[in-house]
Amino acid sequence: MKRSLGAKTLIYPTPAWIVGSYDKQGKPNGMTAAWGGICCSQPPCLAVSLRAATYTHGNLMERRAFTVSVPSQAQVKAADYFGLVSGRDTDKFAATGLTAVRSDLVDAPYVQEFPLVLECRVVQIHELGLHTQFVGQILDVKADEETLDSAGLPDILKVLPLIFSPGNREYYGVGSALGHAFAVGKEI
Repeated sequence: MKRSLGAKTLIYPTPAWIVGSYDKQGKPNGMTAAWGGICCSQPPCLAVSLRAATYTHGNLMERRAFTVSVPSQAQVKAADYFGLVSGRDTDKFAATGLTAVRSDLVDAPYVQEFPLVLECRVVQIHELGLHTQFVGQILDVKADEETLDSAGLPDILKVLPLIFSPGNREYYGVGSALGHAFAVGKEI
């Protein structure tokens, strides 16, 4: 029997992304965000929801662009740090020793050392309550060469992205493959 837990933000998996933006002075900033995911296939889009109180929220409203850098499991400390302090008074890139790279396509930086990056132009903004959802059209995906499979696509077991558990506020890694999508179900 299932037990009701009430209306809560409990869903798995939840990403641990670094949303990159520039402030009004052009200083690079990154913020750890978990409320996000793919929201459209054509055009390719993702959505990320941020509280208005965050520094990044103001940057996205101003610049209408952002990046999503996907940290690997080995980068958990830096990824967590990006969510612990505010870019208003801290240079997170200097503090972590990570490199902010200016996107060629959008007015936002990304984290060079993280294995997977998506460059997004804001195409829609939705006020939802405590959060604002920014829908970004994905203009490019960049991946470290060593994370690509034989078809030239990112391999999840090479990227090793962080997964955030909102219930217990822990980070996790990915496990082994369980079956090929759109195929394993055909065995029923």
